[in-house]
Amino acid sequence: MSLLHDPPITKNPTADELVEYARSLRPRLRELQGEHAKLGTYSEEIHQAFIAGRLYDILRPKRFGGLELGLETYFRVAIEISRGDPGVGWSWELGSSHAYQFASHFPERAQEEAFAAEPFISASRAFPQKASVTKVDGGYRLTGRWDYNSGCTFSTHFMPVAFIDQPDGSKVPYMFILPREDFTIIDDWGEGRTIGLHASSSNSIEIDNAFVASYNAVPFNFKDIEWGAEGTPGYQLHGNPLYLGRTSSIFIAGLTQTMVGCALACMDEYERLMARGSSFPPRVPRSQSPEYQLWYGKVVSLAEASAALLLAAVREFEELNQAWVDGGPEFTTREDVRVRGQIVQAARLAQEAIDVAFTTAGTSSAALAGTQMGKYYLDAAMYRTHIGAQHDVLLASLGRVLLGQPLTM
Repeated sequence: MSLLHDPPITKNPTADELVEYARSLRPRLRELQGEHAKLGTYSEEIHQAFIAGRLYDILRPKRFGGLELGLETYFRVAIEISRGDPGVGWSWELGSSHAYQFASHFPERAQEEAFAAEPFISASRAFPQKASVTKVDGGYRLTGRWDYNSGCTFSTHFMPVAFIDQPDGSKVPYMFILPREDFTIIDDWGEGRTIGLHASSSNSIEIDNAFVASYNAVPFNFKDIEWGAEGTPGYQLHGNPLYLGRTSSIFIAGLTQTMVGCALACMDEYERLMARGSSFPPRVPRSQSPEYQLWYGKVVSLAEASAALLLAAVREFEELNQAWVDGGPEFTTREDVRVRGQIVQAARLAQEAIDVAFTTAGTSSAALAGTQMGKYYLDAAMYRTHIGAQHDVLLASLGRVLLGQPLTM
């Protein structure tokens, strides 16, 4: 089977058509899980399928050839890809979602140049292992190394963060954007290097004394930027509240969608395993066992609830943006972090679904090398090491913000 021989969907697909197209890729994504793990990324075949279906264009502005269909559509598609392979979903999301940040916060000239790429894909990384920035005529010289740049394999651009020294001695973080010819992807990701998410293409990236024009660098204050009366550069340029560009909720949503897709994949696998015999007497089919019926019910309800909560939170996020455009109050950092708290709870529900599925599926069905359930569990375990998966830290930050204290995470 090759997706390259399948006809692409319409040139201007609806949200539902995009979701259905992403869903149609699920069988092939599951067939390729082993190959993608070894590659450390997804294959050229799947990349071309994403292009054919315009999945990279969902958050790209219409002004620059995109679909501009919004965040709920985007995350519905992301969940479907992650349900096929959580590692691929992680990679695709973190390569395609930065069109949202870029279109929201960078000036028109930067967008005209970068969005000339077809498709536009950009990995990003906030924390360099080591980086230096030198001010020069017309911009900056940037050198450094950044690790865990998920989604970088097919990146046309890279959006790293580095600190610029200020006249008062302080250091201010800036985000830069560079084209593919100005950075090097290091071969340090894939099967055997981590316990899970092998296909996430989270490679290290190096930059060696690249010139970055001044308009391709902006202060990295997306979480708490004040819009004023005019909104962000992206809103002024595109006239769409999508590009007001708050990021606290959306960054965590990007990680959470992977776990929601993973939970739904566990649900699918658990349903398939219900035809097997019970692991303990009486040896009836699991579908007739009260214990397995209970566990299956838990997995289904938890997985589906996680998806419903994530998408409801994203809808509220979009409604808060629209309310400001309609003359209501500004969508503040406080509200952004409050919505993020709901997304954290969606991630916790997904994690519980995965845990129940793995621990009750049986050793032969889940714990032996090569099982799909085991693969999903290890993908989830890899996620749990990420700073964005430290839920108690995020919820403590929410509590502080609700009490009128500064955002720290």
